[in-house]
Amino acid sequence: DGSTFPFRLASDSLAISPDGKVLFYAPLTSRQLFSISTEALRDRRIQDLNLSRYVQYWGEKGGSDGMITGAKGIVYAGDYENNSIRKILPNGTMETIAHDPRILWPDTFSIGPDQYLYVIVNQLHRQARFHYGRDLREKPYSLLRMRIDEFPAPTFS
Repeated sequence: DGSTFPFRLASDSLAISPDGKVLFYAPLTSRQLFSISTEALRDRRIQDLNLSRYVQYWGEKGGSDGMITGAKGIVYAGDYENNSIRKILPNGTMETIAHDPRILWPDTFSIGPDQYLYVIVNQLHRQARFHYGRDLREKPYSLLRMRIDEFPAPTFS
């Protein structure tokens, strides 16, 4: 009907460090990357309002949805605003590792034992609800991969 409203979501980009001690997160409608220790999140003595004291700011990484951490502690994140994929090194350095007009809202990241990063191009921003009922997504949908020379982070049980 032409009316507008803010598009708001909470944290959607989540990744955990290989040792399970750090949770990286980013609000979908933000360009900022943060982390918090998982120990602080599990500590029931820390009130929710005080958890912000344990948050670390990593900097501006671009608009992101999908995110994953590899075995070396590198965080891989999509940058949907720039049709790209970035890596964030453990020292905080950020680097674009892929940029292509076909990278349309990269999401659902996975690292395979073949040392490739797999990314789904979900075209979320082309859905009908963002274009007055007209679906602009183009099929076939894409699964992209790129060699990153890093194994997946271990999983915890």
